[in-house]
Amino acid sequence: DFHSLVVDTNDEAHLIVGGHEAVSESFDGGRTWQEVPTLRNADAMGWAFGATRVLVGGHPGMHVSEDGGRTFALRNAGLPATDIHGIGSMGDTIYAASPMAGVLASTDGGEGWEIRRRTAGQLMGRMLVDPSDANHVVAPDMQAGAVESLDGGRTWKVLGGVRGAMWVSWDPADSRHLIVSGLGAAAETRDGGGTWSRLNIPAGAALVEMDPSSPTTLYAAIHRDGRAVVRVSRDGGKTWSAP
Repeated sequence: DFHSLVVDTNDEAHLIVGGHEAVSESFDGGRTWQEVPTLRNADAMGWAFGATRVLVGGHPGMHVSEDGGRTFALRNAGLPATDIHGIGSMGDTIYAASPMAGVLASTDGGEGWEIRRRTAGQLMGRMLVDPSDANHVVAPDMQAGAVESLDGGRTWKVLGGVRGAMWVSWDPADSRHLIVSGLGAAAETRDGGGTWSRLNIPAGAALVEMDPSSPTTLYAAIHRDGRAVVRVSRDGGKTWSAP
């Protein structure tokens, strides 16, 4: 299974792709790749980046790196469930989505957790947390498309975009500018989900990621023969090429 395509918020040249069995990373914008050995079988579904901490959610639970993503270790102490389909963070606030326990939140960097909502629907992937408001969260839902919470994950409303959503990304400077993608389709909104327009993406692309430092730069990944083939657009999705 292919689950994630993410640009490191601390380094726009650092791309990561993850699936059930392995995670690979590129430090040159997708031209060359190497495996992350400490994330084998991590089932990397969602990612969250801090100044030095990186969080990864999957079926084994939550993997944590304290060295900027160079090495990871499983850290499940205190988690109400270890089946983590979605994850996101901002500072010491961490959100996780589990089909076994619901929407979870920690406000002390993962030391303690509370259940904010008993059901998580079909939330999965990276959960976006607004840099200006830690109670504002956007996530992909396999049934509803992009969904949004304004109260720290307790209640959610549907923003839409595409069905079968597996990934969301946004411009950190403008949380109303979103891209949601999954199952060969992607859509973009610039008004917080009020209106959507379909994006032109490479055939077979499963996930689309916006570069947080340059919103007109998009990455798309195609799952082909057990590998992720990455393409890049420098013009907001009009044209695509190899990195």
